[in-house]
Amino acid sequence: MTIDLKGRIALVTGASRGIGYFTAVELAKAGAHVIACARTVGGLEDLDDAIKAVGGTATLVPFDLGDMKAIDALGASIHERWGKLDILVANAGMLGVISPVGHIEAKVFEKVMNINVTATWRLIRSVEPLLLKSDAGRALILSSGAAHSCRPFWGVYSTSKAAVEALARTWAAETEQTHLRINSINPGATRTAMRAQAMPGEDPDTLPHPSEVAKAIVPLASPELTETGKIYVVRDQKFVSYRAPE
Repeated sequence: MTIDLKGRIALVTGASRGIGYFTAVELAKAGAHVIACARTVGGLEDLDDAIKAVGGTATLVPFDLGDMKAIDALGASIHERWGKLDILVANAGMLGVISPVGHIEAKVFEKVMNINVTATWRLIRSVEPLLLKSDAGRALILSSGAAHSCRPFWGVYSTSKAAVEALARTWAAETEQTHLRINSINPGATRTAMRAQAMPGEDPDTLPHPSEVAKAIVPLASPELTETGKIYVVRDQKFVSYRAPE
């Protein structure tokens, strides 16, 4: 499916590697100017080279999502330069530890919630006015099947992703009467550094490459998209609706 994103501005967090990196490349390939955010300067520079290689353009913004004032300033900077934002891909996140709930250190739990949840909320707050200035604002919030499976020992990560989905659903309901469309994405098991950390005995070659996931994500940024408040399951290539517990 060919998506035309020429003239559109896209912000991608966690863009220096994995799903974020390849999503940024695919967005640029479709014509969007990519604002790429990550902690790793070297990774962002590699991304910039990859984007230039496909004929795209990018603005690199190295910062840590734990820096809440930097997130606040990001929205102001985007407004000053472009006056709007068309696409948000909130991809950055961390695993924390695979551990029994009662054994998780307080500082680890707090850090995961800070990066995965609080920073996502702060990002939403920072860029929502810019997305509403777009004629077809699109927000894609990376989640995980862990938000629903709640497997043993995945407590802190599952909790954080469930909270992120609740944020996205609430935000979608609040903006349903606008041009803004907001959806969560479940990428499924993917060949990333986070997956290797969580499942060190797994053969990575049995998993989809993040570039494959990125190609599934980018069409969700299309101005023609109508769905909002749902979750897109990459493995099944479809949106699914939330429902009350049974």
